[in-house]
Amino acid sequence: MKTRALFVINPVAGGKSKDHVPPLIQQHLDKKAIDHTIVFTEEAGHAHWLAKEACATYDAIIAVGGDGTVNEVASAVVNSKAALGILPFGSGNGLSRFLGIPMDTVKAIQNINNFKVELIDAGQINGQWFFNMAGMGFDAHISQVFARQTTRGFITYFKAAIKEIISYKSQQYQLTIDGKAYNRDAFMLSFANSSQYGNNAHVSPKASVQDGLLDVCVIKPFPLYRFPEMGLRMFTKTADTSSFVEIIRGKEIRVSRNAPGPAHLDGEPQTLGADAEIKIMPLSLNVIVGTQYSR
Repeated sequence: MKTRALFVINPVAGGKSKDHVPPLIQQHLDKKAIDHTIVFTEEAGHAHWLAKEACATYDAIIAVGGDGTVNEVASAVVNSKAALGILPFGSGNGLSRFLGIPMDTVKAIQNINNFKVELIDAGQINGQWFFNMAGMGFDAHISQVFARQTTRGFITYFKAAIKEIISYKSQQYQLTIDGKAYNRDAFMLSFANSSQYGNNAHVSPKASVQDGLLDVCVIKPFPLYRFPEMGLRMFTKTADTSSFVEIIRGKEIRVSRNAPGPAHLDGEPQTLGADAEIKIMPLSLNVIVGTQYSR
């Protein structure tokens, strides 16, 4: 029997037109092996409900968009028999890059034909799903700033980070990780399922989406003049060797801070209360990975 695939296209993701995507799918998808349907989202949250309804009748739900679209679809597909597929169109594409999914649209469609499926872990923060990275502190603050920008992409994100870092102050966090208590002053606190935020910026280079653990990455306050070094370390996969980075792995994490504040789930900003519970859900999501992906 043929595989049934639903392509869920977010027409505004990454600020990039998707009008050319359906003809490319028609041209490059292996129609002898895969029957497909294409739908476009109409508003925030629509991708989730489209995917939720499709899980019972489709073998794969393909998110065509950025990390936010991937999160919407994946949170509907998780704990089902259906597999998540991705055609990356976001600003960072963190999970896609980690899983070896091509950034080129034609190659990403051809990757769907290979249908190499792996089970990966997923995270939850206060019951909300994330699949790549969640965080508090500076990156969550920047996610809020970035969401208000009229243009997308790495350059816009970088400019926002440079502007905001001058005035940003670190915060105190009380952490409990698998029953052990830690008190940390942190510039940024990331809960990493994969190794990277996106754009190949790796905060936890040894992270795995199949180890049943989250990497709690504590980025300690550092002198402003060392910001370029911290960025370089992320792009050279050496962040974990910095004296300003501490990585603690665990399954169940509790976080307390002085007041409610910004957080992000797969790059999508929101405000969370002063207390948060984060946990890993091992091997709960089927994903079509790149042919070069290995555990």
